[in-house]
Amino acid sequence: MNTASLTEYKVWDLPTRLFHWINVTAIIGLLFLGFIMLYKKELGISAIETKIALKEVHVVIGYIFGCNLLFRILWGFIGNTYSRWSSIIPGKNFPSTLRLYITSIKQGNTQQFLGHNPLGRLAIVFILLLMLTLLVSGLIRAGTDIYYPPFGSTIAEYIAAPGVNPENIKPHDNEGTIKTKTDNIFQIKVIFGRTHRYTAFILMFMIALHIFIVIRTEVREGGGLISAMFTGKKVLKKPPADL
Repeated sequence: MNTASLTEYKVWDLPTRLFHWINVTAIIGLLFLGFIMLYKKELGISAIETKIALKEVHVVIGYIFGCNLLFRILWGFIGNTYSRWSSIIPGKNFPSTLRLYITSIKQGNTQQFLGHNPLGRLAIVFILLLMLTLLVSGLIRAGTDIYYPPFGSTIAEYIAAPGVNPENIKPHDNEGTIKTKTDNIFQIKVIFGRTHRYTAFILMFMIALHIFIVIRTEVREGGGLISAMFTGKKVLKKPPADL
């Protein structure tokens, strides 16, 4: 490669990069604890206190994940050009942009972009939807399982027997509750639990695909995709298609 033809561009602002790495760290922690909870029997975890503690730590990390995600949604309206939703969510000109990009790949002269390329934009939107689904389903399960905010107090009040203080209801303990109502909550718990689990599996696949494509693109085309999430800068060998 002729280094004289390389041009450096400032792309990702600091808040976007911070979101990315906080998100990575939170997801690793959530998946790690998620697998421990999923295979608790195989791991010999049987004590109720331990199960509850695992869920509590999982939920706390989930709060960090959720706050970070909500910040990113907000930053999509006020961040720099390449962090904004207008540069990510497909608009009216997206079909033609996608066709040109795919054509450039087929011709062996792949377009380079400062922001996400068209296929990357589709992937990012899908991943964000997966993360939102995980956030909502996770918050609901936090309420049904261990009565944590934002839904926990409402659920505790709903299942509490007459004369029982909802604050005294304990996780994994039906004492002081109305059975028909706990059964209703259990059905909700199952639905959102499955949604949460299968969405996590899909997200894991998308993360693996994302890592593979980033490495493949870095090797074949350059551009500093990986380093850009540390420095905020991309180095391209051809004029970017989205400048």
